[in-house]
Amino acid sequence: MNTVTPPRLFDAFAEATPAAWRKAAEDSLAGAPFDKKLVTRTPEGIDLQPIYTREDAESLTAKEAMPGIAPYLRGSNALGARPNGWLIAQELPYGKPDLFNQALIQDLNRGQNCVNLLFDVATRLGLDPDMALAGEVGGCGLSLATLDDVGRALRGVDLSAVPVHAPAGISALSITALLVAWLAEQGKKPQALHGAILSDPLTDWLGLGSLPVSLAATLDEMAELTAWAEAAKVPIRTIGIQAGLWADAGGTAVHELAFGLSTGIDYLRELSHRHVPVDVSGRRAVMTFSLGSHFFMEIAKLRASRLLWARAVGAAGGGAEAQRLQVHGRTSMWNKTVLDPHVNLLRATTEAFAGVMGGCASLHVGAFDECFRVPDDFSRRLARNIQIILAEECLLGQVVDPVGGSWYVETLTRQLAERAWALFQEVERAGGMAAALAKGMPQEAVAKSARERVAAVESRRDGVIGTNLHPNLKERPESFEAQDYAALAVSRARQIIDYRTSPGVERGEEVLSRLASLLGSHAPGRMDLLVSAFAHGATLGEVNRVLRAGRAEGTLVTKVRIQRRSASFEALRRRAASHKERTGSLPKVFLANMGPRKQFAARADFSAGFFAAGGFEAITNKGFETPQEAAAAAIASGAPVVVICSTDETYPSLVPPLAQALKAAPHRPKVILAGLPTAQVEALRAAGIDEFIHLRANCAQVLSKLQDELAL
Repeated sequence: MNTVTPPRLFDAFAEATPAAWRKAAEDSLAGAPFDKKLVTRTPEGIDLQPIYTREDAESLTAKEAMPGIAPYLRGSNALGARPNGWLIAQELPYGKPDLFNQALIQDLNRGQNCVNLLFDVATRLGLDPDMALAGEVGGCGLSLATLDDVGRALRGVDLSAVPVHAPAGISALSITALLVAWLAEQGKKPQALHGAILSDPLTDWLGLGSLPVSLAATLDEMAELTAWAEAAKVPIRTIGIQAGLWADAGGTAVHELAFGLSTGIDYLRELSHRHVPVDVSGRRAVMTFSLGSHFFMEIAKLRASRLLWARAVGAAGGGAEAQRLQVHGRTSMWNKTVLDPHVNLLRATTEAFAGVMGGCASLHVGAFDECFRVPDDFSRRLARNIQIILAEECLLGQVVDPVGGSWYVETLTRQLAERAWALFQEVERAGGMAAALAKGMPQEAVAKSARERVAAVESRRDGVIGTNLHPNLKERPESFEAQDYAALAVSRARQIIDYRTSPGVERGEEVLSRLASLLGSHAPGRMDLLVSAFAHGATLGEVNRVLRAGRAEGTLVTKVRIQRRSASFEALRRRAASHKERTGSLPKVFLANMGPRKQFAARADFSAGFFAAGGFEAITNKGFETPQEAAAAAIASGAPVVVICSTDETYPSLVPPLAQALKAAPHRPKVILAGLPTAQVEALRAAGIDEFIHLRANCAQVLSKLQDELAL
């Protein structure tokens, strides 16, 4: 039987090579530099090319690896999210146990499948509310101190059926004992507890600047909790690595990867010194990342994290299971805005999409209003439904490593991993993460990055839609009810005092004897003593005082400040809004457009957008023929700011008479020029120009100075 080979359809065409494309692209640029127009430089120092080819991925290591196989570049599990999906682990930032429970039950009945226990500072530090500062109690997290608190917070929840995700700071050991005591009341064994109760002392050290106990003591507790969970076969992860802290402070993906990896290796090293093998500690670690707006960078970051973790843990002697990193994702706070806040929904959707595509095992999607108020039922529902749509309508969990093989993503993953590994080695040479933090090395690196990235936003080179680009001056600010944390602290303190003195709580000698038995006790076996103490009425603060008796206080460290990149523009807009409340209108800027439209249009549009970012309303027009006409209209408008818009060629003849007429007016407006004709700057200043606005100007600083001068 003769077979006929069908013709290949593209044989008639010349092969499309990268060189041919490059020439076509350069021809299209009409002389503009290729690297300047088509290559994008990221904050990580990576040049994003306009096109990627097979050759870009030729040198990739482990390029043939499959999902679930070391070094886990393509996912920690062979089937990805197909068997069970990812955990929808929404945070509930409610301080009072009853309010937390109300929101939790509602959300568990509507798609959430993980109990995310976000604790307040006092609980993370192991302090009772009456022993903590007001701002430490109930602020954006649950206040827990007693078995009764746990019962009220988790009423109606079966922890044997629902996993927990609990970043517990330095108090993971005692918080775990508190939860085990609550399970015992329900007739359940510790093995019913599953998910993650994460000890992460370096994060609290960085966030607060100091700890109530030495770092060594907190690592002792981490080791004790991990060893207990391993011996008792309790399926919880116990070691938390909050890499996302660095991103929300303004760091890059390289900082997040390197410092997260350094933190994790420091923990594994310290636990190894405390007789917890790397094969045990590595299997019980969770690394949390902040998910930002750069979609492909975030995907590459998560993939690189698994590759780097496998490499570092393998070098430390850990086996395949210890090298299998579990990742929790949280949408970023760095890029969220108070202005035009519903845009945050779009940002969070992109970030959640990237988290799922990158292989998060669990995920929190922030509510659109989380950066300026406690989310309500509506905003929580929108955030939760983003995840549910991605899972049940987009079916993202049905594909294993959907981005695997993309020349762009694979190349970006490699570039990120290389840069992060180099920075990780710098930290190792400095003595490890704790030593580097004590010297302030990571903090300064991220602070420098934050300054550069904020400057890019303030100069509008980095656009924030609705804030520094395309602002809506007719926007009505979202209403919010400020939380009275001082009153909440007083209320919680009163509850704890009442609990201690309540006749229904067995205290006195019974509780004191159990606390006394903890003094001088050692692992193993101490978990039973902790559980017994809580079961008989001890509080979290009482237990931790005994656990940490005689342990030195922690040393001071340079804090890491969580911030949002849009904060400077939000301050400008608040100031403009206050002016409107006092006067009935936003501050005005008059655009003195000179000549025909083609002469002024580009700079007039630029100027309107420039000032709108700071809350100034532009008064525009179709253009003026003479400086005298423009001056008369500007003075009649009463605007305190006048922007001259024309071309560099016309400015020498237009500016002097126009500026002179404006400065002769009774209210002497600020006169600003659109553009920066370098050779004319001194002459134009002498003619009466107060300021120049242009593409390289720091918009936020210029407008802040102007608001000060106008006493807005």
